[in-house]
Amino acid sequence: MGSKKNTVVFEDYFPAMVEKLGTEGFMKELTNGFQLLMDREKKMITFESLKMNSALLGLEGMSDDEIMSMLREGDLDGDGALDEMEFCTLMFRLSPALMNNSKELLEEAIFSSH
Repeated sequence: MGSKKNTVVFEDYFPAMVEKLGTEGFMKELTNGFQLLMDREKKMITFESLKMNSALLGLEGMSDDEIMSMLREGDLDGDGALDEMEFCTLMFRLSPALMNNSKELLEEAIFSSH
């Protein structure tokens, strides 16, 4: 991850992670990432929890506006925070390769759970 003129640029390592870990392992890693960033009491990623943990993402220089923009990008229900589903959805949306392969990943996840 890097920052260019107030824009966060993400390296898309997700396809390689899915290939290495499998769908189930990748989803577990997303869950671990969510838990790392979430507010322990609210069980959501809040402005405060993301700001406090931004260094873990290599984003220690982010402004408050940039942090709010990240939250708004994934906040589907408008409550100002990210629940686990919103976080996972945002992570998929940030990966063009995963979006292109999302149908296959969903089918793999469904069939592997039975």
